[in-house]
Amino acid sequence: MSQTPPPDEIPAELLELAHVHGVRTEFYGFDGGAQQVRASTLVAVLEALGVPATSRNQVQMSLALARDDEWRQALPPTVVVRQGVDATVPVHVNDGSAVQVWVELDGAEPLAARRGQRERRDLTQREVYVEPRMVDGRRTGRATFAVPTDLPLGWHTLHATSDGGEAKTTLVVTPQRLTLAPEVEQKQVWGLLVQLYSVRSRTSWGLGDLADLADIAWLAAHRGGADFVAVNPLAAAEPTVPMTPSPYLPTSRRFLNPVYVRVEDILETAYLSAADRSLVEWAADPVRDLATDPGPIDRDAVWEAKKAALEVVFTAPRRAARQAAYEEFVAEQGKGLRDYATWCAITEHLAGKDWPRELSTPDAPAVVALREQLAERVEFHTWLQWVADEQKAVAQRTAREAGMKIGIMHDLAVGVHPEGADAWANGAYLARGVEVGAPPDMYNQQGQNWSQPPWNPRALAKAGYAPYRDMLRTVLRSAGALRADHILGLFRLWWIPGGSKASAGTYVAYDHEAMVGILCLEAQRAGAVVVGEDLGVFEPWVRDYLADRGILGTSVLWFEQENGGPLPPEKYRHLAMASVGTHDMPPTAGYLAGEHVDLRERLGLLTEPVEVVRRRAREEREVFVRALVERGLVGEDASEREIVEAMHRYLRRAPSALFGVQLVDMVGERRSQNQPGTDQEYPNWKVPLGDANGNPILLEDLFESQRLRSLIAALNADA
Repeated sequence: MSQTPPPDEIPAELLELAHVHGVRTEFYGFDGGAQQVRASTLVAVLEALGVPATSRNQVQMSLALARDDEWRQALPPTVVVRQGVDATVPVHVNDGSAVQVWVELDGAEPLAARRGQRERRDLTQREVYVEPRMVDGRRTGRATFAVPTDLPLGWHTLHATSDGGEAKTTLVVTPQRLTLAPEVEQKQVWGLLVQLYSVRSRTSWGLGDLADLADIAWLAAHRGGADFVAVNPLAAAEPTVPMTPSPYLPTSRRFLNPVYVRVEDILETAYLSAADRSLVEWAADPVRDLATDPGPIDRDAVWEAKKAALEVVFTAPRRAARQAAYEEFVAEQGKGLRDYATWCAITEHLAGKDWPRELSTPDAPAVVALREQLAERVEFHTWLQWVADEQKAVAQRTAREAGMKIGIMHDLAVGVHPEGADAWANGAYLARGVEVGAPPDMYNQQGQNWSQPPWNPRALAKAGYAPYRDMLRTVLRSAGALRADHILGLFRLWWIPGGSKASAGTYVAYDHEAMVGILCLEAQRAGAVVVGEDLGVFEPWVRDYLADRGILGTSVLWFEQENGGPLPPEKYRHLAMASVGTHDMPPTAGYLAGEHVDLRERLGLLTEPVEVVRRRAREEREVFVRALVERGLVGEDASEREIVEAMHRYLRRAPSALFGVQLVDMVGERRSQNQPGTDQEYPNWKVPLGDANGNPILLEDLFESQRLRSLIAALNADA
């Protein structure tokens, strides 16, 4: 194996090793044809998983280790079960030795919790004979124990003792399925799909913020009857400029981007001295006029201004109760928050220089020393997360008090920036030398590389899924719902070896029962609805599985087709959020006009002659309009506005539990927020909300828009 053999000559041992570790050796492309994975890809992916495979001897040794790996451990790395479902756990001990197994419950009994005790439940052994094995010179037996079906939901600890030794592991009890609230289950509810940064107000410093989000929710509920507002990921970006504009490439998925903080809404701002208040006002002066600037949003200017103001507010004293609340937040977020704030402080300190090797891990001695040296900046970034979390909570509380059944739907990106805070703090749980992406499909024929390091499923299981759990808990704070981008990644992800084309990757499987189950557990604890973006290439059973767990899918009008035309609304899934388009497509007005074809032609993204693509777009439009005419939703000579409204009325008749309406469609905006396949060629994630002519629309004027009010009236008339 010193040289890579042709695809059809992959050694059987390498194929077996890949199979054992969940690495696909073949996959089906978007055209339905089977594709064999290259040997070099299998080797690179296995190495990224921590499985040596660069030589034949390494493959043989790794395979021998893998065959007996679970027998070397008394207990599995993590045990995840569904509440009320019969499950067993294998326990490995010296053959013939007695073994006792019990579970220590986490906070199951209030009285025990008050006494500092944890309830213990013994497990019963099942009469299941398994042939013993010789493992590392030791004759090892397997005992099978039943997990009680009445264990409470939560994170428990499983113990096993034998021959004087004790082992323990994490036992997670997850709900069988999430259930929708009756008011959502019984009748479709609709809400706004909003790119928050683009919706500016006269007081938001040139970029939509968390105070604007609260106002949008209140207005949408009172003036539109909406029941949720879904926003782009608000996850953290760099603490220095330039700031990555894409909300789907955050430095941390767990923590918030403080650029969304409304400075004036921090309570301590009201108690600033006249001199300090002047400093805050001066900081805002350079960006106040950006709210009406029709050009690309300037995050860097906004952040520089806000950071200067926030540094002033940070020095203001806090009342005793406020200080206690801050300290409770810091204690609750624990090491994760400390590491994130430390990364921010070091990033500022290095000022664009490469990170020295001695700073490569959060617990390195050099990092500990630098954390003490930068203690004030670490504290500043810790405080920023507290004030951002407070304003996030206000937005959700405002939405619910306004009458929304769900409130704010937050968005969880697929992954993180390869050089960001999460990649640094969670490096032990991420795979290196590979990047996440997608295989070629009909829209991206070269495949996609998202440049993000994936979770290492082996390392994650050994950690008891704690990093994944902690991330979910923070994201779900003050969330009425969560949209999980590319939820198929909880089943398998497309791993691309570093330096390779996106098409030269393969799928790596994850323990979806654990990944999805933990998502359900944390969402149920938070009282949140979960929507999974399940678009793309996937096995049909995946959607059934998600529906069985109570996770809503995603149905997009342009993609849902049957017999060459749009899928009839009555055939849509109930457990889904339906919408006309997505943020990766032009707004509906622009799409109907074929502007996506014009844009892709200008950017050199077309792989076919422009005449062919343009003709296909016209035919697609005609098919959809014809379906609307046949249902009596528009006339033969309908205007663009009438067609856009009819498409939304079409989905209003679907049984989908949720219906998301893009805010850009409500005001006639035509420009795309994001053009896949581009970086600097297009102002991705920088387009401010505007009307059909690109004129900025401020939040104060939004609900006075005749076009918006007309669409809202159409939606509510068909309810």
